[in-house]
Amino acid sequence: MEKLLTFLRKLGPLSAEATDAIAAISRPVNISRYKNLQQIGQTCQTIYFLEQGIARIYYYKNDIDITEGFYFEQSIIVRAESLFTGKPSRKAIQVLEDSVLTAIDSSKFFALFNTYPPIERIFRKIIETAYVETINRMESIQFNTAEERYQSLIKSNPHLLKKVPLKYIASYLGITQVSLSRIRANQ
Repeated sequence: MEKLLTFLRKLGPLSAEATDAIAAISRPVNISRYKNLQQIGQTCQTIYFLEQGIARIYYYKNDIDITEGFYFEQSIIVRAESLFTGKPSRKAIQVLEDSVLTAIDSSKFFALFNTYPPIERIFRKIIETAYVETINRMESIQFNTAEERYQSLIKSNPHLLKKVPLKYIASYLGITQVSLSRIRANQ
């Protein structure tokens, strides 16, 4: 819990009352490697903070497992399209190694916004950052080669190759494992 509060305080000041209110609606979650935090078809009602481990959001397209994104320690994980619309998601959240998270009930969290405006400002910053990351990812797919996307991913997450199966990295990059092997062989 303290890691979550430290993360939030980096984004803006929080009073003792506000941190107590967040703590009251949060709970620890320990989950084993390759287990889903949330299933495909489930409505997202929880905001997760990843304290330890690696996770991914994935979906299936034509029966092929596609990784939408990777999440590392000190990350907020949420399926925003479901959280904000209240509709079931076509995506799942899976941990890739034994992980420790803090789960926050989203409806109770949103209810804190009126009482503690700094919490709402901090959450807005989190969503803004996620939005920019999404745009950057889309532009990377539009404008960069697979090799450039691979280099960027490895540069920003050098430990990725040691912790994430290559099939997930390939699907994230939008290429086959064979293509990824060729790119890696040319390095």
